[in-house]
Amino acid sequence: MTTFRRALVGASTTLVLGLALSACGDDDHSMMSGSGNGSMMGSSSSSGSPGAKATPATGAHNDADVSFASEMVPHHQQAIVMADMALRMGTSEDFVALAKAIKAAQAPEIAQMQGWLTGWGEDPAGTDHGAMGHDMGSMGGMMSDDDLTALEGTPRAKFEGMWLTMMIEHHEGAVEMSRTELTEGSNAEAKKLARSIIDSQTAEIATMEAMLAG
Repeated sequence: MTTFRRALVGASTTLVLGLALSACGDDDHSMMSGSGNGSMMGSSSSSGSPGAKATPATGAHNDADVSFASEMVPHHQQAIVMADMALRMGTSEDFVALAKAIKAAQAPEIAQMQGWLTGWGEDPAGTDHGAMGHDMGSMGGMMSDDDLTALEGTPRAKFEGMWLTMMIEHHEGAVEMSRTELTEGSNAEAKKLARSIIDSQTAEIATMEAMLAG
């Protein structure tokens, strides 16, 4: 199994377990308090995507909406893998804070898109699930296994600069994918998420470029 797939399986497993534990916690709380307002994402309301739940999208959808969610799920999962690397290797306060923000924002978005895919009768794991020979070229900005191996082996003194360069490219790919969704998609919820990704990741690109320049 390649480096990215090992990391991706780990990230996916962690996310699924987190969702399951959160859901169980909400059920317990509901039984104890009589309140039925528990969110499947548990504490995700503080993660930067309030109210994101793994539930089907409402309204009609088309193939572009499916492609957007199917490709953005593994794209976001790779960003979380990279964020975890940054949390292990980063030394500067601003850099670590950025990695935490990226992870916190994208994890609930993964759950949201997986809910849509399930509701649409598609594979919630996205297009990269189990496809060892899958060409990830359509998912702009995706790092190859070799890229991630090189990043993981980068000396700590050079790690932050290399990570920022890669994550800028990764974010630019997500922004482009989101623009395609706005042009070709039809589902209102998917297009709303696409606009949010464009806004948030464009701002993060500017932050990372400033960090590199500084």
